[in-house]
Amino acid sequence: MKLSGNTIFITGGGSGIGKALAEAFHKRGNKVIISGRRRANLDQVVAANPGMTAVELDITDPASISAVASQLIAAHPDLNVLINNAGIMLPDQATGPVDDKLMVDTVITNLVGSIRMTSALIEHLKSKDDAVIAYTSSVLGFVPMAVTAVYSATKAALHSYALSQRFLLKNSGVRVLEIAPPWVRTDLMNSREAAEAMPLDQFIEETMAILATDADEILVEGAKAFRANVGPHEHGLVNSFNEFASARFAEG
Repeated sequence: MKLSGNTIFITGGGSGIGKALAEAFHKRGNKVIISGRRRANLDQVVAANPGMTAVELDITDPASISAVASQLIAAHPDLNVLINNAGIMLPDQATGPVDDKLMVDTVITNLVGSIRMTSALIEHLKSKDDAVIAYTSSVLGFVPMAVTAVYSATKAALHSYALSQRFLLKNSGVRVLEIAPPWVRTDLMNSREAAEAMPLDQFIEETMAILATDADEILVEGAKAFRANVGPHEHGLVNSFNEFASARFAEG
């Protein structure tokens, strides 16, 4: 995708990867609109990045999505890039009864919200040059982390949806991209200080470089082994990864 001259809407842009992506695109001369549920976070990001704007959005609420989509089209008719980044990650217990609220909240936020947001803007995006729909999935969509089984499943589903949508839009002028981060130092699962996780600035630097290419899947070096693992012999890495993850998060 082109890295400048776009009008970009990023969900979940008040913190973590969404915030870092927003700032990276802002520095490259794009008009960036971020969204999230916490107004204070949005205001801090906008204050630190003059020219960036923000809108409150509850990605779990269809009415909020519809209202924001209408607002965006009216206020930013040149909008040509949607980055579906909003997500939550909580530990669950697939060994027994799964907390129903955790399950529903995770599925609605990570999967259904992204589909709804795209659906609300897709006809507008079809009318724009250099249009892009991007989804922030995760390497856990390829190699699930057992202690976050529901989260991992939503990312696998998001990957599948992106594959279908990319095929269906191949002649429309709209590109469908998937950003699949490895473990990155963010607030998800209290990973900000995790030595084993990839520094956020390094992840963004590598991601922006790959976004500038024709790649449909945005995979930094640390994500490639996870992406390559899918197949009939995937269980070895899944098992060894989860032995490590179980020990690591048991410590935390």
